[in-house]
Amino acid sequence: MSSRTPVRRVVSLVPSLTEAVAATAPELLSGATDWCTHPPGLTAERIGGTKNPDTARIAALAPDLVIANEEENRPSDLAALRAAGLEVLVTEVRTLEQAFTELERVLVRGCGLARPGWLDAAEAAWADVRAGGPVRHAVVPVWRRPWMVLGRDTFAGDVLARLGVRHLYSGHPERYPRIPIQELTARGADLVVLPDEPYRFTADDGPEAFPGLPAALVSGRHLTWYGPSLAEAPAALTAALSAAR
Repeated sequence: MSSRTPVRRVVSLVPSLTEAVAATAPELLSGATDWCTHPPGLTAERIGGTKNPDTARIAALAPDLVIANEEENRPSDLAALRAAGLEVLVTEVRTLEQAFTELERVLVRGCGLARPGWLDAAEAAWADVRAGGPVRHAVVPVWRRPWMVLGRDTFAGDVLARLGVRHLYSGHPERYPRIPIQELTARGADLVVLPDEPYRFTADDGPEAFPGLPAALVSGRHLTWYGPSLAEAPAALTAALSAAR
């Protein structure tokens, strides 16, 4: 964004980025998706889902900037927004380092804000992380019916690796492969990590498919979101993983 064009209205198509803007300059946020659940009580106008945003409604809000993500949002929707004359900033976040870099790009260079204190706190929290004990080998489902798991090159996979958990499909050609449950249970994992989003795994829905395997029920927000939740993610995830030993 040019310094001659102050950003006063932002539409966010990514829950993580919505929370990041709301925690830094809530007055800027004019539109957000139906999946943007944080912070609670968010009053921004809802503009549809991450995969099916109402591009006409977004254009009518006349935002100075639309923030998006290459994984969560469809290229066709972003092209439609650009065709409507809107500026669209697209992030790529596949590692923790990228998360920190992209958050600064969105907030400081994109929105013209001062670097927020919560971003410093998040970087400090992860700088102190030291995985202890032997590496644990896990399968990490993100969906059921059909079963889908973390594959190569994912932010969540990088987060888990820093906590001493290597997921067994990190070398798969796909980022979120569909794997039959028979293969998952025969893979030789010593842990299954079950987040509560995008599929809402619970104590009664998920662990029973992996009999005899310790199950870590983790917060999907702490595992997959890149925003203010990063500051508390190391402690929250470590506690959940430890409880599954």
